[in-house]
Amino acid sequence: MHIPENYLSPVTCAILTGAMIPVWIHASKKVKEELSKEKIAMIGVGAAFSFIGMMFNVPLPGGTTGHAVGGTLIATVLGPNAACLAVSVALLLQALLFGDGGILSFGANCFNMAFAMPYLGYFIYKLILKALSKENEPKLTYRLIGAGIGSYAGINIAALLAAFEFGIQPYLFHNAAGQALYCPYGLNIAIPAMMIGHLTIFGLAEVVFTVAVLAFICKMAPSLMKSESEIKAGKKDLLPVGILLAILVALVPLGLLAEGTAWGEWGADEIATIENNGIALGYTPSGLENGWSLESLIPDYNIGGVPEVLGYILSAVIGIAILVIIFRLLSSLKKAPDRK
Repeated sequence: MHIPENYLSPVTCAILTGAMIPVWIHASKKVKEELSKEKIAMIGVGAAFSFIGMMFNVPLPGGTTGHAVGGTLIATVLGPNAACLAVSVALLLQALLFGDGGILSFGANCFNMAFAMPYLGYFIYKLILKALSKENEPKLTYRLIGAGIGSYAGINIAALLAAFEFGIQPYLFHNAAGQALYCPYGLNIAIPAMMIGHLTIFGLAEVVFTVAVLAFICKMAPSLMKSESEIKAGKKDLLPVGILLAILVALVPLGLLAEGTAWGEWGADEIATIENNGIALGYTPSGLENGWSLESLIPDYNIGGVPEVLGYILSAVIGIAILVIIFRLLSSLKKAPDRK
């Protein structure tokens, strides 16, 4: 679901980035106003779960792959504004350091995965809790049901938006010969290609990831689900969460077992040979061939001279460490409340 560089026109990228600016401002303001220093620091842990979840690629028959994102998961624990910032920073790190997703398309990827996904997922989560729970403290079962349904809806709205963004490109941006300048597949191809996988396997992966991690947090680190006034009592609960992250890091090479490329993430050197209904595209869109690109430091999570599996694990460790440090530093900027 990471839209690569040059699959969207600069105009499309600019519009979607512009749409995200007020979202980021709103989310930052609300997080600063409503969350304690401890919870702001916890956003880094949420971002780490999102980052690691996106490294577990899941195969789909036909050679494509996908992954969970964790936007709704973070929203259920820290709120949708925190989830927006967590996923945005994770996506930025992936684009800058690992070449996963484009820099120009960063705003589009955030619009889909850091805006639409967590806010819709959280809305559905709260709606289900309200409908099912008659108590002040909702039961764990209700939380898991709400989070599962919310996460499924969230990842599918993100996929649908990405499909639409891909699919409008050939209609709006093409040369005199009718060849697309950017993504060459229209809505009739992009929407089914994106949605079949996300309505089935990838949507299920998002549900499993969200429900499993949320159930773990509720059982092993329950104070993280508590109100601001109770959060300090849960500092000891960071240990099991850290252990869970360590286990996921150790298992992350499983993501390498999924062969193939996610739909819409082919390189400019291979897109001409991609077949649709048995017919190869036959040309490379000029925007893809001649577009802007940034040389990432650790492309595709491969560290030069290091075995692939070890490089993938080290990439996970590096990514998690950077995300945790970023939000720990941001939390230090918030002044402690005055005590009277």
